[in-house]
Amino acid sequence: MTHDATFPDDQPLVSIVIPAYNNADYLDETMKSVLGQTYTNLEVIVSDHASTDDTWAVMQRYSSDPRVTLLHTEGGGGALRNWNRVSQAATGELIKLVCGDDLLYPTIVAQQVAALLREPGAVLAASPRDIVDANGAPVLKNRGLAGLIGVHDGTVAVRKTVTQGTNIFGEPGCVMMRRSVLEKVGWWDSRWPYLIDETSYSLVLLEGKFVGVPGSLAGFRISDSQWSVRLVAEQAEQAIGFHNWMAKTRPDVVSGTDRRIGNTRARVMAQVRRLAYIWLGRRMSKAVTTDAAAN
Repeated sequence: MTHDATFPDDQPLVSIVIPAYNNADYLDETMKSVLGQTYTNLEVIVSDHASTDDTWAVMQRYSSDPRVTLLHTEGGGGALRNWNRVSQAATGELIKLVCGDDLLYPTIVAQQVAALLREPGAVLAASPRDIVDANGAPVLKNRGLAGLIGVHDGTVAVRKTVTQGTNIFGEPGCVMMRRSVLEKVGWWDSRWPYLIDETSYSLVLLEGKFVGVPGSLAGFRISDSQWSVRLVAEQAEQAIGFHNWMAKTRPDVVSGTDRRIGNTRARVMAQVRRLAYIWLGRRMSKAVTTDAAAN
């Protein structure tokens, strides 16, 4: 077992938090990937955000596991309410939020814990991930970070994600942060709902160092239930809003040139993403297997 020697085994160093919402089709796979980590000094907090499917019933399969805490989140408030609910319930110094349909590969927690603990001042670690379809089959492998491997000042990472015009850190399952720093910056920030993760990462990164951990260590599932698919038409405008705000509030980090480059790329990336969703088509529905799709 890998853990920080300063933390006793009965005090989890890592909190994996899962804000579940209508994830009945996928949550069991997500939970198995979380509980199957090689790193074991962790707690798992899952909260059902007033789902209308069998999400709560799936959660009950794990009610007897001492590592797992099951919660309810009242309806309304969007993703922000449930993301903050599970994050604020966490007791570990390091926190990883995993959406209720994504996958962790077995060593991601161990590798990211090690990366954060060996680098003084590191506040956030991230790794590339595979993009998988609704049935878990890889679509694209080892995506993310835009080459930002190793230790960097957080401002460098923020500037990089702006100029790339897309979230280079990936979805929350790809990221591990210091919970105390997330709390310091006011928890998750959803002023641009599609960028709730990237905006919050950036605020955390302005407080310390970034560590890029190489190797694809998670799977981001694209499915017809993804809120990101429904918001694809708004991606560019929300990204531009974030870039403009960052350039205005932290011109020492994001220059006017950085902002313009990022805004242009954000428009291009939104179109590329829209075409990708169209191309993937039926692979975004779990009801259709890859074999059936081929017939």
